[in-house]
Amino acid sequence: MGRRVLHARAGPLRDRATLTPEQQETLTRVGPGTPMGTLLRRYWLPVAASVELLPGTVRPVRLLGEDLALYRTATGELGLLDARCPHRGASLAYGIVEADSLRCAYHGWRFDRGGACVELPALRPNEAARRRACTAAYAARELGGLVFAYLGPDPAPLLPRYDLFVWPNALRDIGRALVPCNWLQIMENSVDPVHLEWLHGHHLAAERQARGLPAPTRYRRRHTEIGFDLFPHGVIKRRVLEGGSREDDDWLVGHPLVFPVMVRVGANRQHRFQIRVPVDDTQTLHFWYSCYLPPAGAPAPDQDAIPVYEVPFQDEHGAPLVDFVDGGDIMAWVSQGAIADRTREMLVDTDRGIVLLRRILFEQIARVQAG
Repeated sequence: MGRRVLHARAGPLRDRATLTPEQQETLTRVGPGTPMGTLLRRYWLPVAASVELLPGTVRPVRLLGEDLALYRTATGELGLLDARCPHRGASLAYGIVEADSLRCAYHGWRFDRGGACVELPALRPNEAARRRACTAAYAARELGGLVFAYLGPDPAPLLPRYDLFVWPNALRDIGRALVPCNWLQIMENSVDPVHLEWLHGHHLAAERQARGLPAPTRYRRRHTEIGFDLFPHGVIKRRVLEGGSREDDDWLVGHPLVFPVMVRVGANRQHRFQIRVPVDDTQTLHFWYSCYLPPAGAPAPDQDAIPVYEVPFQDEHGAPLVDFVDGGDIMAWVSQGAIADRTREMLVDTDRGIVLLRRILFEQIARVQAG
């Protein structure tokens, strides 16, 4: 979330070939120096809920294959540093917040929010060593109850004030799960309309019936048309369901994929961002950012802080929970493997949105590489 998608065409599916191993690597690897990691570092990505970071506290976070220490000073300022202390490599995420700085728990070296070493306790003062003992520091900002990080080059883009983050008179909460798979198979799900009628329609109904639970019917209508259009922030996914028309909101309004890691869903008084944050190549921090609007003319309840909660997706034996919509999604993502093997796929016409998303990613990688 930060820069706009500028170039891609949403034409008919022209290439049904699987990806090569080299293309697969390019799209899925997110660590430092990788093509995709370099692209994703141009965007603000959420790493924590604001309510989790009280003044004077620090917590470990992992983003794009990097271990970081996120902290809040006593006055509320945010700091985000490489977690590895340059002295002996102990994690700064277990350090002590002092003034606007973070002190390593191991030997007391202290670093300010810019990454400079401001104190190096030792038997003898050594100013030259202190000046050399810097660590990487990154930008951190808050919006709508989330803490966002930016790991890319300066200048950082503005943190986009998308609607659900800033709507007045609304109630919000944040669900979260650490999903054990690569970020891309989760994002590709967002441009795959037809899975709605099968995974969330037929499969969900069968699972709930087997448990003696009411079986929803709202998702079981057959798709008669799907489409994808570019807009300045990503891709609009559209569908027409059996018995419907292009005048329905599913087509007329559609569902936006906000490039590169977010999708927006909802209607009426309940709206949601799903944000898929690449922790590393095989883990994704998934946020469900929900916004609830009161009836027209009514005030929303007062909310001092936006709560965060963990979304369960496995039972006590590690089996997937598939009797609710998001649980079915997570089962499908994780069952593809830690990194889905796209060299063995057989894409068909209903996968045109997936082809479009991959095309955009390759084009944006090329734009970054071209400067």
